[in-house]
Order: sequence, then structure tokens, then C-alpha cells
Amino acid sequence: MLAVIVVRDGQLPVGADETISECGGRALLIGSDTTATIGSLQHVASEIFTMEVGDFQPATWAAALAEHLDNEPIVVLPASPDGRDLAPRLAAQLQRPLHAMAMSISPVKVDLIRHHGTELHSFNPPTAFVATLQPGVRGVDHIDATPIVRNIATAVTAHNDATVEQLLPPDAATIDLSEADRIVSGGAGLDDARRFVQLAELGATLRASVGATRVITDRGWVGHERQIGTTGVIVNPQLYIAFGISGAVQHTTGLGQPEHIISINTDPHCPMMQLADLAVVADANAVLDELLAAIGLPDG
Repeated sequence: MLAVIVVRDGQLPVGADETISECGGRALLIGSDTTATIGSLQHVASEIFTMEVGDFQPATWAAALAEHLDNEPIVVLPASPDGRDLAPRLAAQLQRPLHAMAMSISPVKVDLIRHHGTELHSFNPPTAFVATLQPGVRGVDHIDATPIVRNIATAVTAHNDATVEQLLPPDAATIDLSEADRIVSGGAGLDDARRFVQLAELGATLRASVGATRVITDRGWVGHERQIGTTGVIVNPQLYIAFGISGAVQHTTGLGQPEHIISINTDPHCPMMQLADLAVVADANAVLDELLAAIGLPDG
């Protein structure tokens, strides 16, 4: 198994480390300034190939990659925006099936996430295939050895790629939760549906998406696509702010590994407060009102 990771100007996409771990530490980095990422993969990868081919061109890259991947029966990409764009083109070039949105991948079994996370489909895959791995569901294996690094020199022939006119930042209000870097989330400690209007206002200021627990989606206060957890969306943000969330295991197992967690709850001993880097013992509704007032927004 080999992980193919798109690198933009020395930046790894979300889910890159998990995808490499799923492939036993083997990775091919393709894009611009690929060698700049090697340091961050020291304890994740055991074998790294680099292909320096410039700006993202999925059709051109797929053709260039195909000749180097004939002997790699299983090719896995993170289900990041670039990974989802490149994977079907690569599968077509290799004349292999594509298994998208996988939760786990092996030569003998693939688990695919379906119907917005409500179903898991397991099957025995063919010998050769391409797959995308959903970020935030696996975790990372630690490797003590220094990775072996090899450069692959390749000639790139332009194919029929779209022309990029402008790159726009993602809209936090509409981005898929699984790709959000910042999330403000509410649980049973919030007292009214209007609190999620307030969370949306706070999220817009912080450039954060809005999430919720199952209790909230069952009440109909927000849509199911905002639910985080084992029966909802699996996320892996850099910042997670939990308003009135106790931290049931069905919710916390869907959080991935946030770099920073802030929890506001009246119960200092609940699981979410134990996970938090900053735990605020207070009523989440009152704190939300105070935050909105402090940044000059209406209190709902």
C-alpha cells in the first residue's frame, strides 16, 4: 500500500499523516516544495518518495503518476479536497476501481462510510484499487526509525486541466465539518434553539464552523449534517470550543485529535472538561451571551 499525498507550497493536506499510517508508513509526496514536509513526517513515515511537479494539475499529475504506480496495487489518498480531485483521475489512468470515503483500508477488507456517516459498508476489495481515506477517523502510528527518502524525476506533459483563476478561502458556514479547522459546538447545556443562531454569529467572527451533539440534532435545532460523533460526522479541527457538552463517548470519539479544546460547562468533572486545554466552569448560555457582547454582536 502506498499513500499519495498532494503538497501545496510545502503544506500537507488534512489527513496526510493518517493516510501514511494506514499504508504502513509508505508515502509519495507530489506537488511543490515537497521536501519541506519531510521533517513533519519523521515519526509517521518509513519510506518517502518525492515528485516535484509544481502547481496542482490533477489530470496532468494522474498521467505522470500512472507509470510509477503500476507495481503498487493499493494506492490511497486522503479525502482532502485535492485528494478527492486527484483520486478518480488516477483510478481512471490506472484502470482500477475507486473506493471513496473509506474508514479503513487493507488488502483484504475495505470499510466505506455512506449516507452522511449513518452507514458503514464492508467488502473484500479486488487486488488492485485506488481509495480515499476519511480524515480524523484513524489516528497516527508512531515510527521510531528515520524515513528513507528518494526523489523521483519525471517529465510532466500537460493534459486538459482546468485553469485556476482565483483561490478563495473556504466559507466556515458551509464547509464540510470534516474539513473545518475551527469548530464551535453546542450540546444539551444550551437552553434554546436560538443559541445556535448565536453560535453561527460567533463562528462567523472566529471563522469557525458550527457543530452539535446528537441530543441537539434529535431536537431539530440544527440539521444532522452538523452532528459530530460516531453516528454523525468525524472531525479533526485545530480548535474545538464546546458549549454545554458533557462529552459522552459517542461524541468524543468523533473529535479526532484537536490541537486545542475549550470547554464551557457547569460540571467541572464531566468528560469534556477533562479533555479540555482550557476548562471554564460556568453556564454555557451566559458565557455565550457575554462573548457576543464583548465582540459587539447581538445576544440573539
